[in-house]
Amino acid sequence: MSSSTLFSQTAAAYRARLRRTFVSLRGYNYRLWALGSLVSNIGTWMQRIAQDWLVLVELTHHSATAVGVVMSLQFGPPILLMPLAGMAADHCDRRRLLMFTQSAMGLLALGLGLLVLSGSVTLWEVYGFAGVMGCVSAFDAPARQTFVAELVGDDALPNAVALNSTLFNGARLIGPAVAGLMIAAVGTAWVFLINAASFLAVIGALASMRTAQLQRAARAGGRPSGIVEGFRYLRGRPDLIVALSMLFLVGTYGLNFPIFVSTMSVGVFHGGPSLYGTLSSAMAVGSVVGALLMAGRKAPHLVLLRVSALSFGLACALAALMPGAWSFGAVLALVGALAQTFTTSTNSLVQLSTEPAMRGRVMAIYMGIFLGCTPLGAPLVGWVADAFGPRWALGVGAASGFAAAMLATWYLQRVKRRRGGAGGAGGAGPVQADPGAAG
Repeated sequence: MSSSTLFSQTAAAYRARLRRTFVSLRGYNYRLWALGSLVSNIGTWMQRIAQDWLVLVELTHHSATAVGVVMSLQFGPPILLMPLAGMAADHCDRRRLLMFTQSAMGLLALGLGLLVLSGSVTLWEVYGFAGVMGCVSAFDAPARQTFVAELVGDDALPNAVALNSTLFNGARLIGPAVAGLMIAAVGTAWVFLINAASFLAVIGALASMRTAQLQRAARAGGRPSGIVEGFRYLRGRPDLIVALSMLFLVGTYGLNFPIFVSTMSVGVFHGGPSLYGTLSSAMAVGSVVGALLMAGRKAPHLVLLRVSALSFGLACALAALMPGAWSFGAVLALVGALAQTFTTSTNSLVQLSTEPAMRGRVMAIYMGIFLGCTPLGAPLVGWVADAFGPRWALGVGAASGFAAAMLATWYLQRVKRRRGGAGGAGGAGPVQADPGAAG
C-alpha cells in the first residue's frame, strides 16, 4: 500500500470519527440546548467556586467540614425526592418542567447574591439556600437527563450524553478560572448575580425550540406509580444494579472534588482563590478531553466502567503524592478525564438499557445516586481532610475506584461462569441481556 493511499484512508477515518463525535449538533433543537446549557453551566461553575470560597474562607476558618455540609444540603435532596422527581420526569412535559426548575434556580442564585452583597450573610443562610437549591435540582436532574433523548432520539443518545458532558466540563474549564479572578477583584456576591443572569440562556433556548421536532418519549400510562416501579424494574436487571452500585461507590467517596481541590489549594499549597480556580480548570481540561473521547464511541459496556473506575482510583492515588501545585494540577487533568469517562459511560449504559417508559424513574435513581450520594460521603471526606490532611482524603477517593472495579470484576466473572455452565448458550433471565458481557 502506497503512503498516499494510507494517508487518504487515515484522513477518511479521522473525518468519519469527527462526524460521529458531533453528530447531535446537526439538530436545531440540540444546538439551541447546547448553546443555552454552555452559558448556564459557566455561571453554575462560577457559583460553585464562589460558594465554596465563601464558606471555606469568608464564613469559616478553612473548615472542610462546613464545605462538606453545604454539599450534603445541596446535593442530598435527590435521594429523598427520588419518588416524586422520577414520577414527574415520566409523567410531565419535560420541556415545561425544565423551564420551571431553571427559573427557580435562577431566582435562588439571585437571592443569595443579593444577600451576600448586603454583607449580612451567615453560614446558616448559605446552608438554607443550598438545601432549597438541592430540592429544585432533584426535579431538574432526571428531567434534564431524559430530555436529551427527546432532542436527538435513542440512536444518537450516547453521543448527546457525551457532548452534554463536554459542554458541562467546557464550562467547568472557563467558570472556575473566571470566578477565581472575580472573587479576587470584586468579591463573591457578583459571581452569584452573574450565575442568576446565566439561567436566562437555557430558559430562552427551551422557549425557542421547535416542539414539532421533539422526539417525545413514551409516557408512563395509568396511575403514577412513583419510584417503586423503578426499583422493581431494577430488581430484574442485575447488570444495571452493578453499574449503579459502582456509581454509588465512586460518587459517594470519589467525586468530592470541591473538598479535594479546595483543601489542597489552601491547606497544602497555601494558595488563594486564583490557584483554586486554576486547579479546578485543570481538572476540567481533562474532563473535556474525556467527554470528547466518549462522544466518538458507540454504546458503552460494563468492561469500560471497570477499566475507568480502576484507572480513576490509580489517578487519585497519584494526585495525593504530588509535591507541588503544578504537578498536582497536571494529575488532576487525568483524574478529570477518567471520572468523566466513568460517569458518562454509566449514564449512557443506564439510559440505553432501560425501557423508554421507565427511563424517567430509573434515571431518577441514577441522579439520586450521582447527585445525592456524593454529599453522603462529603462530611466523612471533609473530616478526613481536617483530621489527617487533604492527601488522605484523596486516598479515600482512590479506594472508591478500586472497590468499584472489584465489584465489576466479580459480576463479570459470575456472568462468565454462568454462560460456561450453560454450554456457551448464554445465561438465563436478566444475564442474557447483560450489556456488560457483550463488551
